[in-house]
Parts: sequence; structure tokens; C-alpha cells
Amino acid sequence: MMNDPVELNGQSFTLDQLVDIARNGRTAAVSVNSEARIKKARTLVEQWVKKGERIYGVTTGFGALSDVTISFEDTRTLQRNILLSHAAGVGNCMDDDVVRAMMALRINDFCRGNSGLRLETVKTLAHVLNAGIIPVVPEKGSVGASGDLVPMAHLSLVLIGQGEAFVDGVRMPGAKALAAKHIAPLELGAGEGLALINGTQFMIALGCLALHDALNLCKHADIAASMSLETLMGTRAAFDPRIHHARPHLGQMKAASNMMNITQNSEIVSSHRDCSRIQDAYTLRCSPQVHGASWDAFGYVERVIRVEMNASTENPLIFPESEEFLSGGNFHGQPLALACDFLGIAIAELANISERRVERLVNPQLSGLPAFLVKDTGLNSGFMIAQYVAASLVSENKVLAHPACVDSIPTSANKEDHVSMGAIAARKCRDIVENTEQVIAIELLCGAQAIDLFTNLKAGKGTMAAYETIRSKVSCMTKDRGFCQQILPLFESSCTAAGLSGRWRMP
Repeated sequence: MMNDPVELNGQSFTLDQLVDIARNGRTAAVSVNSEARIKKARTLVEQWVKKGERIYGVTTGFGALSDVTISFEDTRTLQRNILLSHAAGVGNCMDDDVVRAMMALRINDFCRGNSGLRLETVKTLAHVLNAGIIPVVPEKGSVGASGDLVPMAHLSLVLIGQGEAFVDGVRMPGAKALAAKHIAPLELGAGEGLALINGTQFMIALGCLALHDALNLCKHADIAASMSLETLMGTRAAFDPRIHHARPHLGQMKAASNMMNITQNSEIVSSHRDCSRIQDAYTLRCSPQVHGASWDAFGYVERVIRVEMNASTENPLIFPESEEFLSGGNFHGQPLALACDFLGIAIAELANISERRVERLVNPQLSGLPAFLVKDTGLNSGFMIAQYVAASLVSENKVLAHPACVDSIPTSANKEDHVSMGAIAARKCRDIVENTEQVIAIELLCGAQAIDLFTNLKAGKGTMAAYETIRSKVSCMTKDRGFCQQILPLFESSCTAAGLSGRWRMP
């Protein structure tokens, strides 16, 4: 049932479930099997502490201070101090959906039973999530190695009644936020402060949400390209499956199939079947190849995301079965940094080709349509400036698409001498998605406007369904009017109408 909690076990958390928690307010619960693993791992930690074992971050300092031994009496103070000292982020607050995704992903990580946290601590984090408390998490400060220390520290401060949080849209101190929802603040035990912050959940939360939106966006790119092809009097011949089976990239075949289905039964395409044009411009003819390459890139990213969502990313790791602890580097964000950079590049390409189709639509020398898709040109500017906006967003994407993962600045007195910058890659990727949504929205609006100029011919079945959805939200432009409120993401409704509902998954 959709209203039932998502039962987290550290092994089977899905992207759709995460989005449901992050954006639709669905709750989360710790599975019974996970409770048993969490308890066993915590019992081991407490035994090792009593024996005086040297365990990184539990009975020692952090980073370059890992050689400093912490007394048994100071272990609790150490865990509180790490949250306070590491909460040094700057910039704007992250959106609610990102913070909720961070919490859900962190709980799922803890459900694997490798962190050594008390069950009480894990359940308190779940209570905070389910109560709708949104910790204030600044957007900047993580270098993407040793985990996302800074943003995770800000998130975790609320658990001990520190920091700040939003409750019902009101920003308040962490202690007041907990009290508003009748949740008692925690006093952290040995190792718990480090376990709370030493993971990749900031960058994976951003990556998950960006991927979800990108998969939806790619379908809209297929719809927008199909509308542009029809109104620019292009041919469906380039979508023939024989062409794409001759170069059988999965994404390319999918995009071609989408565009063939969308333009099915198009009177516009049929009207010029015998014209003298041999072939269309690349932005029309090669749309399946360009869009398909992005589909395939998303498939790679989805595989990385699927692994990371159900992984243990802290250090040290507790292994309850063998009653051992090991120090390693699962907190390093390199897999996500590469994936988010790749995802950003793939999304940016959808905007690049879309803007060029917009230019063809508004340019009468290329389209054969009225200049800027409006009558009485000169008195009216029509969609002229919409193309400017698309060009601006595409140019910004090109700057954002420069990989973050190729940079590294050592931290912690050179102890942490290679970092991933994965958090930056993930933040840039989300910005590219938002820009590209607007570019595709502009192409959809231009395509719908162009269809209105074909008064005697109908577009394809899928194209008409998308057109009607757009027109239910934005009317045809007959004279200039305010434009910014029209450039809206029309994505969910137009995808469903065009027969492309549901996410395509890579095998």
C-alpha cells in the first residue's frame, strides 16, 4: 500500500521508494531483521570499548588526529564534539526533498548493521523523518571523501537537540523542533557521532533525485523532438527500426521507437511524403542517436545508484557475523562523483539539441513558419526571447558540465590526500536537470504553438495527446503576453498523455 511505511533493510531500497519518501511524505520503518543486526553490532562495540580496543573514531580522534587515544570517560564527549565541530557548512539550505532523502538513505545504510549505532539512535532518526522535521543542511562544504561530513553533521545535530530544523515550514532551534514533535534528544554513545556523519548520503540523495528527474526528462525530450520534427515537416524515415538495429545501442533503439510511436498517423508527415528533401538536419534526423546516448548514460548511472543506495559507506565497519571491525574507505565518493558528472553531461546534451530545434522552429528561414511562431511579427515578438532563454540555460549548462571529480584538494593535514568532490558533482548535476527541464518546456511550448499554425492537418497520435495536455495549461499565443509563467515543467502530464508513462529501465 502506498501509505504504508517503506520497510528498510539495507538491501532492497529502490529509487521509486526513495522518491516517495522524499517528495510524497511516505514514512520509513526499520525491518525486524535489521533490528537484530543493529543490536548485535552495538553489543560488540560496547564490549570492545570496555576492553580498551583502539577503534578509529570510537576510542581515537578523527582524520589526522587518529593517533590520539581517547579515554573511556571522554568517548561520549568525543561523539558530541564531532557533530559540533563538523557542522561548518555554508550557503543556502538544501531543499526539503534532498534532506528527507538523506535521512532515508542514512537509515537504510544503518539497517545493514555495519555501523555500530544503538537501535535507539537509528529509530530516533526515523522518528525525525516520519514526523516531518527537516534539519537545516547548508548546500556547501563537503569534499566528498570521509563521507559528506559537513552536511551530515548539520543533519545529525538535530538528533541531539542542537542545530536548526524546519517544522511545518517554520525554522527553529533543533531542541524546539524535537519538542514540537514530542521526540527526546539523544545522548550519543561511543562511536555514534562518527557513524552518523561518515557516509555518502548527501551526494547520493542529490544523485538519486537527479536521476529520477532525468529519466522522466528524457521521455519529454523524445516528445518535444517529435513535435518539432512534425511541425518542421521532417520525415519519420530516420526512426525506422532497421536503421537502429543495425547499430543496436539500447537507448538509441528506445528513443527511435518512442518517436516512431509518438508521430504515428501524422497527417502533417504524410502531407509531404513525396517532397524533394532528401534528409533532415541532424537535430531532427539524429535525435534518436543523441537522446539514446543519454538514455544509455542514465542506465550506467542507475546501476551505480542502485548499488550505493544499499551499501555500507561508513568507517570503521562492524561485521557482526565474524565479530570483527575493519577500517577502510567506503566513504569515498569517487563512484558517485564520476556518475554524477557523467549524468550532468548526458542531461546537458538533451538541452543542447533541444535549443537547436527551438531555433529552427522560430527562424522562418529554417521552418517555413511565421517568424517567431506568431502572426503580426514586428508588432509581436512571439517566441523570440524564449529562444534567448534556452540559449542562456544551455550555455550555463556547459559551464556546469565541467567534471568536478577531476579535481582534488587534500584535507586533514594531508591524511585525506585524495577527495572526490562528489558533492559538488551532485549539486551541479541537479542544477543541470533544472535548467534542462526549462529548455525542454520551451521546445514543447514552441511545438504546440507551431501545431496551431497547421490549421488543416493533424499531428501524430502521441503528439496530439501531448499538445492537448499543454493546451490545457497554456493557451495559444495570438499576441505578446507575459512569458515567464508559461515556461513551466509540463512533464508528468504530457508524458502520460503521449503514451510514455512509467520509467524505462536498463536491463
